[in-house]
Amino acid sequence: MTSFLTVRPAIAADCAPLGRLGALLVAEHHQFDSRRFIAPVPDLAQRYGTLLIAQSERADMTVLVAERKREVVGYAFAGMEGNDYMALRGPAGVVYDLVVDPDHRRQGIGCVLLAAALDAVAGLGAPRAVLFTADMNHVAQALFDKAGFRRTMIEMTLELGGASRPR
Repeated sequence: MTSFLTVRPAIAADCAPLGRLGALLVAEHHQFDSRRFIAPVPDLAQRYGTLLIAQSERADMTVLVAERKREVVGYAFAGMEGNDYMALRGPAGVVYDLVVDPDHRRQGIGCVLLAAALDAVAGLGAPRAVLFTADMNHVAQALFDKAGFRRTMIEMTLELGGASRPR
């Protein structure tokens, strides 16, 4: 089903569709865990699209869009990072976002975008790639497992106010 799919670098004209997909990403994560993930705000799509276009202009970042029949159906946002002593990690390509429009999922688009993002960060000199995925996002985790990613860190969250905090 990936026929007639094009993956290309994002351009300024992609701002609105990128923003729409980014806002979907935020909303989906907020639904997973509303205490951990930020809530959507009214102008989120515009803000997210603007952010992604700005990032696409940086030499150490890449934003790729998947396009089918002149419609943006997904995107990948990745970049190169140096040593991160807070994460105890050396230089790596980081996949920040991988989003496919819900109407186009389960057609191989995510696999194609992920491969293109990995190629892009490898081209930036990344010796490895890392990413984070929501604990409840089992579909994405299966995709990343299939691509050869292995689990190395587990984020744990504790709300510091209220009755849930142990004393």
